[in-house]
Amino acid sequence: MVSQKVTITNPTGLHLRPAGILCKTAMQFRSAVTFTFGHTTANAKSVLSVLGACVKSGDEIEFHCEGADEKEALTAMVEAVESGLGE
Repeated sequence: MVSQKVTITNPTGLHLRPAGILCKTAMQFRSAVTFTFGHTTANAKSVLSVLGACVKSGDEIEFHCEGADEKEALTAMVEAVESGLGE
């Protein structure tokens, strides 16, 4: 398992459109992709789970990837967040 913390930089946080982009990125990998925020763990492959975490701009989340392509998955997830998730 690999993990990394990243700060949400897009101004509106993880609302529907960025959550969809995050999920689309996570679904490209066979590994399990989750993130923690506070006391919440969310499945990054589920839009409802991502939205339910209520992540806002400036919040720090930690991605956890576990599986055959975990390193590639983690790199892609961090890059997606750092690029602003389409915003």
